[in-house]
Amino acid sequence: MKLSELQSTLSSLGTTPTRSLGQNFLHDRNLADWITAQLQLAPGDRWLEIGPGLGALTEHAQKRSTNGILLEKDDRLIGFLGERYPGLEVVHGDACRFDTRNLLAGGPLVVFGNLPYYVSSQILFNFTANSVPAKLQLYTLQRELAERLAAQPGTKEFGGPTALIGRRWKVQLLRTLPPQVFLPVPTIDSSVVLLTPRAPGELPACDGGRFNMLVKLGFSQRRKQLGNLLGKALGSWPEAAAALGVPTTARAESLSISQWCQLAAWKPGTAPEDPAAAAQDIHGEIFDVVDAQDQVTGQATRHEVHGKNLRHRAIHILVRNKAGEVFLQRRSQWKDVCPLKWDSSAAGHVNAGQDYPETAARELREELGVEAPLKWVAKADAAENTGHEFVHLFEAAHEGPFHLPPAEVDCGEWFEPAQLERWLAARPEDFAPGFRRCWALWKQARG
Repeated sequence: MKLSELQSTLSSLGTTPTRSLGQNFLHDRNLADWITAQLQLAPGDRWLEIGPGLGALTEHAQKRSTNGILLEKDDRLIGFLGERYPGLEVVHGDACRFDTRNLLAGGPLVVFGNLPYYVSSQILFNFTANSVPAKLQLYTLQRELAERLAAQPGTKEFGGPTALIGRRWKVQLLRTLPPQVFLPVPTIDSSVVLLTPRAPGELPACDGGRFNMLVKLGFSQRRKQLGNLLGKALGSWPEAAAALGVPTTARAESLSISQWCQLAAWKPGTAPEDPAAAAQDIHGEIFDVVDAQDQVTGQATRHEVHGKNLRHRAIHILVRNKAGEVFLQRRSQWKDVCPLKWDSSAAGHVNAGQDYPETAARELREELGVEAPLKWVAKADAAENTGHEFVHLFEAAHEGPFHLPPAEVDCGEWFEPAQLERWLAARPEDFAPGFRRCWALWKQARG
């Protein structure tokens, strides 16, 4: 959209850019075309644009794929966008509060936008959450923030947002834009940044909740040494510093994202855990083998049970909070069955000589790090869709937070039941088969 066209459109709408919304409209068509070219959209690819405004980027994105969503906060522009882009879905909403969990039912997508400077960080944290199925994100940001996100450790720009977003996303600074390409003209430069998901295993695995807690604590007072900020949370900062190979006088910005991950996975008095090795160790576990009536007929190793499709026993747990949401975990990349699929809050096999309730209490402790009263819900007979497992389903009430072992769990998230229903109906392949069966049983039991 040229400057003259932009001004004419604003005039016809009887409106002007609003400072309270952080509106600076791009009017350089060549730049708009270049920005949308970085999205690598193919026909049919799904995309979402945050804050389309008058559509400077939208018109170029739509030429590449018509499967788009426009998320706009300014109610003055909703009607205009709907008329100008009738083939796109227009959503009136605030990107800071937009429920990204609703995107999962549509599958992977590309997210982009020219973000308002004053809420850029809030939007970024919302759209880089665990539940966002984005395969690429591209944003125009205040140059200072862009440089912080792409900063290297040991620099003054490296901060909490660098690590918090950088654990899951690689950030690349693409180019800087002069103020003159926007209306109104801002007083600062802008930069375009590209975010791509990190590959599994690219950084050391750790509990994401503990990582976030330590990073926020470590950067809460940048001038202080980490020993003064993290000592209580870690138990022994000198021991932790030695394990990381950093001086005890280190400050937050001197640790790389990889070292922050290692720190989050570290425990006093223990060697660093190798999640891949821990996942391999379970293959020798001994399970009871059972018949069609769930009666024990013998024992076999986990490897034998899965390899020969022998009937065995397992439990699943669905944890709910006071808001009625259900917590799901995404299985770790090292799981021998259904890696990186979404699954029940906790699940596990019944070891030889143990019973279902005993196993449920154990799995709640081991996979979520909590204890809570467990209520039996239902039983599923062994079948192909349960992995030849007799499954007993339990439920529990808990508000979190949870402590997720990286060898078992990649990440976790709360979901509203209605969101799960839509997601399951649209993309059942995103879930472990055992969970799909348990969800049906849980719904049936609740009437």
